[in-house]
Amino acid sequence: MRDLALCDHDTMDANTTPTINLTSGLMLLALAAVWGGSFFFAEIALREVPPLTITLHRVFWAVPFLLAVVWWKGIALPRSPKTWLCYGVMGALNNVIPFSLIFWGQTQIEGGLASILNGTTAVFGAVVAGLLLKDEPLTPRKIVGAIFGVIGVGVIMGPDALTNYDPRNLAQLAILGAALSYAFAGVWAKRTLAGQPPLMNALGMLVGSTVLMVPIVLWVDDVPSLELSSGIWASLLALAALSTSLAYLLYFAILVRAGSANLMLVTLMIPPFSVGLGVAFLGERLGPEAWAGFALIALGLVVTDGRLLRKFHRSRVA
Repeated sequence: MRDLALCDHDTMDANTTPTINLTSGLMLLALAAVWGGSFFFAEIALREVPPLTITLHRVFWAVPFLLAVVWWKGIALPRSPKTWLCYGVMGALNNVIPFSLIFWGQTQIEGGLASILNGTTAVFGAVVAGLLLKDEPLTPRKIVGAIFGVIGVGVIMGPDALTNYDPRNLAQLAILGAALSYAFAGVWAKRTLAGQPPLMNALGMLVGSTVLMVPIVLWVDDVPSLELSSGIWASLLALAALSTSLAYLLYFAILVRAGSANLMLVTLMIPPFSVGLGVAFLGERLGPEAWAGFALIALGLVVTDGRLLRKFHRSRVA
């Protein structure tokens, strides 16, 4: 699950009841596909490009795509330096840190496994918001959901994860660090960016991410090489155009049509796409512990969301 932190509560029409119909359902599938594909595209790009440089490519090439949409819709660029500073922080929390951690993690673990661990974002995000936001209290349901998420992670990583050094375990912790960064990004977005147009938030964040990543990449990786194979360039541009720019357009469209609660369902739909692409094209295989952990993380999201449990309770009472 990517970028769910960029929520905007002003996009909902007060007269519209957020539900999933055929159109929004297909859009939700498309969003899961392009976000799930990001792990696949990164897996290919890592053959020739280091993780930090992949992050720079992803945010840099996404800027012109979204800039064109913002210009077409006639959205004015903010002039306040404070707003752009907020975009810079948002870019760090929602792009620079998590993308870099995920891409580095994928140097050690499969993209499908990374997508499963990244699925903890929604569960842990609810806990972080509950601790830091007064209007989103930390309820017992959210605590129980987080516990299921932690148990799921424990099943995936195994009992020796904290006692034995293993690059794969460190990579899995990096993915969890990315999920935590996404969670804090959600709080930051709600506190500082709720009054801005959502597409401008996405563009501003990507601009801020690019500004931050350029000196980091020059310092760590040196000047990025443009002499890459066509397959690598295709993966990098797909990351930017599909998994970032198009994903944001789908994200905000679904938010209006189906609401933020239904949008959270994409968390459960991303791993099958990521795993399927890895199995079909990269020969990846995940063990039963990964799927058991995914089931527990999914259960944690269901408990955190609460709607399915409420329906079950009403059916029992009836």
